[in-house]
Amino acid sequence: MKTILYPEKNIWNSLCKRPSMDNKDIEVVIREIIESVRSDKDKAVFHYSAKFDGASPENLKVSHTEIEEATGQVSEKLKSAINVARSNIEKFHSAQLLAEPVIETSFGVKCWRKNVAIEKVGLYVPGGSAPLFSTVLMLGIPAKLAGCKKIIICTPPGKDGKVSPLILYTAHLIGITEIYKVGGAQAIAAMAFGTESIPKVYKIFGPGNQYVTKAKELIQQSGISIDMPAGPSEVLVIADGTANAEFIAADLLSQAEHGPDSQVVMLTDNQELISEVKAGLEKQLQQLPRKEIATKALENTMLILLPSLDDCISFSNEYAPEHLIINVSDSGILAKKVINAGSVFVGGFSCESAGDYASGTNHTLPTNGYARSYSGVSTESFLKKISFQEMNRDGVINLGPVIEIMAEAESLYGHRNAMSIRLKSLQND
Repeated sequence: MKTILYPEKNIWNSLCKRPSMDNKDIEVVIREIIESVRSDKDKAVFHYSAKFDGASPENLKVSHTEIEEATGQVSEKLKSAINVARSNIEKFHSAQLLAEPVIETSFGVKCWRKNVAIEKVGLYVPGGSAPLFSTVLMLGIPAKLAGCKKIIICTPPGKDGKVSPLILYTAHLIGITEIYKVGGAQAIAAMAFGTESIPKVYKIFGPGNQYVTKAKELIQQSGISIDMPAGPSEVLVIADGTANAEFIAADLLSQAEHGPDSQVVMLTDNQELISEVKAGLEKQLQQLPRKEIATKALENTMLILLPSLDDCISFSNEYAPEHLIINVSDSGILAKKVINAGSVFVGGFSCESAGDYASGTNHTLPTNGYARSYSGVSTESFLKKISFQEMNRDGVINLGPVIEIMAEAESLYGHRNAMSIRLKSLQND
């Protein structure tokens, strides 16, 4: 980990750069996978699942029997916790379904927009060593609330060819039963182009490793919509001398354990706090089952001392973190100055884990600086907004001449005529 004291503003931009990966080799591999799945469909999916995941499921689609069996494999205590999270996520995302009013822009001219659900969506849920059943809630609940007609899940099976019962139980709980045993780039390609077993969808959602991320990036070039550009997870903590160093160390490690390419950053105006956080990291790291992963991620960690908290928030806005924790005495005041962030956690007790699981906000967020221009997943992510307009006779008389003049100025006489012919019909009447 790096300790950086009072960096000059002219090097902030370089400090904000995420650890780079050589994507050239990855892109060649992912393009090959996508084209293979596009042409050979199920056959290619089975091939790559065996090659990369060591899994050879008999069928790609999860059966109703497998879903029913999963219910008995989840403890009642965990079921209760999942239900609390589901309720909070539903409350927060339901509030985003807002109907827009009809606006009379001119006399006789009305304009409005209508929310229409994307018909077919695909949700990618990471599995492997950490099956993210929480992602089923974060993606499935807003998709159901939006009213998407077809919602499918792709998730990698274990070497036994089975999907985690936690993922199956959570999906069934929120009403999603079309689940496929496939992960990685091959899952993204299958949802993008369709196979004999897996249907083609119109938009793909979900986090994943660098291979999944690259696959999403490439299929977007083929006209398939995705939720957002994403990459390794990251957290930035702003803290002052009043902050609990143990809390901060825990927050940094909670992201570091995601993967060796995760990045965690702390900004502070208190040099003593840096030493305390370092000690906390060393102590808590020893207790983590995913210690090796977190240790690797900590190689990219930066603990940065800046002259003031205003400098800290300025640096944060330039960095545009996926997760921003504000742990200072006046957290609410500093939070009002946030311009770029995926999700903000205000106050010392607001750990990032709350947003990952159960507070109600969504944990599918822009990373790698994309929070400068992208929002996290919301109910609106699963909706299209179609605009409508209606002109009556008064609208044509009132606005027609304006449209004629503007169309003629652009030398688009067909456009002008479409209005002129209507004006003349009313004059004749």
